[in-house]
Amino acid sequence: MLLDGRNAVVYGAGGAIGGAVARGFAKEGATVFLTGRTAAKLDKVAEDIRAEGGRAETAVVDALDERAVDAHADAVVAKAGSLDISFNLITHGDVQGTPMVEMSVADYLQPVATGVRTTFLTARAAARHMKRQRSGVILVFGGDGDPVREFHVGGLQAGFAALEAMRRQISAELGPFGVRAVTMRTGGIPEVVPPDLPGGEEIVAGLEKATMLGRCATLSDVGEVAAFVASDRARSMTAATVNISCGALVD
Repeated sequence: MLLDGRNAVVYGAGGAIGGAVARGFAKEGATVFLTGRTAAKLDKVAEDIRAEGGRAETAVVDALDERAVDAHADAVVAKAGSLDISFNLITHGDVQGTPMVEMSVADYLQPVATGVRTTFLTARAAARHMKRQRSGVILVFGGDGDPVREFHVGGLQAGFAALEAMRRQISAELGPFGVRAVTMRTGGIPEVVPPDLPGGEEIVAGLEKATMLGRCATLSDVGEVAAFVASDRARSMTAATVNISCGALVD
């Protein structure tokens, strides 16, 4: 297995993407420490993982709370012996569907402030242990992209761009200690579009039409790619983005 013996912390593991990544890690042998704000959602993901023979533990952690994040990372290392993979998938609270000229400053800045704060806190907590271990992988989700013409995304991309700047700096500072940092980009995952969302079918059709393969990445695809990137098979990969957009995003 690609991640046998590794310990992975997934923030926002109760969500669709976080859960998929956690399942991908567990499938490849990692012990997965699931965190989030809703115990019931975490328990469901943990049950799915255990049903497939995987190992998962849960903890209610606010990934915007500095003390809570640091304490949880320390507890993982104290119990498991290492913290090898960190992946933050919490919601950034972006406000979409409203033109920028009609938005409030608070709504535009929300995903920027939230994304930067939580990514900084969780990456720092992991990096303190990874630096000592001289190994580890920090994964970021999002990535820079071209302006969205068909839909108003508010501060979403501004937030993603800020995270990319942070990820590049993390890569530079932690590379000498054997710690890697990589961003995953998807271009959109139809499975996360709510079925009752007004105009949802058009959104999904637009996502698929934008690809070169005529299909989008699935949640399972995201989990499997995350597991590969976190493994030693990708040990030469850092300060980079992984494009799993089926050609919707052109590098």
